[in-house]
Parts: sequence; C-alpha cells; structure tokens
Amino acid sequence: MKTIFSFVLSLSSICMFAQKTIDFPSKDGLLITADYYENTGSETFILLFHQAGWSRGEYKEIAPKLNTLGYNCLAIDQRSGGAVNSVTNQTNQRAVAEGKETTYLDAFQDIEATVAYVKKAYSPKKIIIWGSSYSSSLVLKYTGDHPDQIDAAMAFSPGEYFGKDDFIKNSAAHIKVPTFITSAQNEQDNWAAINQTIPTTTKVTYVPATAGNHGSRALWEKFKDNDGYWNAVKNFLKQL
Repeated sequence: MKTIFSFVLSLSSICMFAQKTIDFPSKDGLLITADYYENTGSETFILLFHQAGWSRGEYKEIAPKLNTLGYNCLAIDQRSGGAVNSVTNQTNQRAVAEGKETTYLDAFQDIEATVAYVKKAYSPKKIIIWGSSYSSSLVLKYTGDHPDQIDAAMAFSPGEYFGKDDFIKNSAAHIKVPTFITSAQNEQDNWAAINQTIPTTTKVTYVPATAGNHGSRALWEKFKDNDGYWNAVKNFLKQL
C-alpha cells in the first residue's frame, strides 16, 4: 500500500509540470514564439527574455528548475536574436521574412506584448520579468516605464547597450518594485549607475567571488560557480 501511495504521489508531481510551444502577436502583429513551462499549482509567472543573438533556448535548463521552485515560466523568442542550445529563434526568422527591423530596441515591443498577453490569457497573481544581457536592460526599462504592471524585475548583465546616454538609467529612476541585478564579476561597472538610480529599498545585487558569466547562462550547470547565482536567485524570489 505504501509503495502504491508513493507511486501515486510521484505521478501527481510529474503531472504538475508541462511544456508546450505557443505563439501570440507582438504589438505590431508579428507572431512571437514562446515555450510555456507550466506549473499547474502556481499563479505566478516568470517571463524569460534571452540575450543577443540567441533564442528561448537559453532557458531550456533554467525554466524547468524554476518550475520546481513554484513558478510558471514563459521563455520567448524576441525578434532580435538567433539560436542557442539547438533552438532557433522563430520570431526573428518571421521578422526577417516580413522585412521588420530586428535591433535591440525593436524587441522592446515584444516585452510589452508578452506582459500584456500573459495578463490577458492567464490572469496571474504575480508577474516577474527576467532578462539576459541586452534584454535585461530592456526589462529594467519596462519596469520603470510601466511601474504598476509587474511585481519584480530580474536583470542578468544589464548595461547601457543602446548608444544613448543614461537611456536605461532614466527609466530605472521610476522603478517601484523589487529588483535583482547580477552579472559576471568584471561587468559591475556596466550597471552600477543604473542600480544606484533605482529608488526602492527592495533592490538586490549579486556579484560572484569567481569570474562568473555574462547573462542568464551563469545559471547553467556547465559552469562550476552556478550555485552562487542560484542561491542568490532563490533568496530573492523568497522575498516576493
């Protein structure tokens, strides 16, 4: 009987998680492709945006772990990107085929559209937005420009990547929600001024004692210092 009960418990845990690929429109009508990692017991969504030249594949290893921590995850292909971990950026391919611009800033509307889509489709209690490299800067920009739309922002290796003085810093000055910023050790100067501008007392930073890595890939198991990043992420999420 105990063995049967354990099997049922185990089976129910497995059924709690599911993954599927979905499409939804960006603000200009371009279809965005995303991987939805569902945790049926959660009403909180983490929206995952990738770094330059990559795709939603950046989160193939990360999103399932966030599932087990108690979160739904949506990893999207922004129109500015390429491929990683054998996952091709389908949004980028469509944008190129349709003659749309694919610069970093063109992808900002994809972040706006993703938040709007998740709110409408799933009515979550909380939304956390998470970016990597250029998209982590856009995540901070979104959080400052739309201070009442999401509940927290997480930025992996942000910086002023857009050729405009204080572009992200000016938006960061209006952030109201908890923020988490991290990077490789030698990237601190890229975001120090941005972080200093954020007016909340609920901002958290993490810089590894090791060299670390750029962007969300710092959490990949292949890097020996990933545990430090994961511990910082878990501690931040617990506070929300």
